[in-house]
Amino acid sequence: MQFLSISDPQIWLLAGISVLVVFSILVILVLILGIFTAIAKKTTEKAKAVKSTIETSLEAKTFEKASEEDKAAVAMALYLYFNEKDNRENRVLTIVPYPSAWGAQLNPRL
Repeated sequence: MQFLSISDPQIWLLAGISVLVVFSILVILVLILGIFTAIAKKTTEKAKAVKSTIETSLEAKTFEKASEEDKAAVAMALYLYFNEKDNRENRVLTIVPYPSAWGAQLNPRL
């Protein structure tokens, strides 16, 4: 007795259904990806529109348009930042060894 033979009509039905299921799942996935692509295109178009309106409505201040007070404030902020940076780098941490029983086992020079 053979379990499944090529002459058995049920094997062809099983093979046809399995191929149909695989292709139908592929079609469904393509449709879902198409929907996501359409949604992504709409959101990027909306984001571009919002960005363009923001850019047109707000004028960016350039260095030439800045007032003398603004230029002085920026220069002072940069000066203070770089001075503090130099001061922080000059600090030195000194570790003084304290002799203890635990330290003497790890470092015999103490």
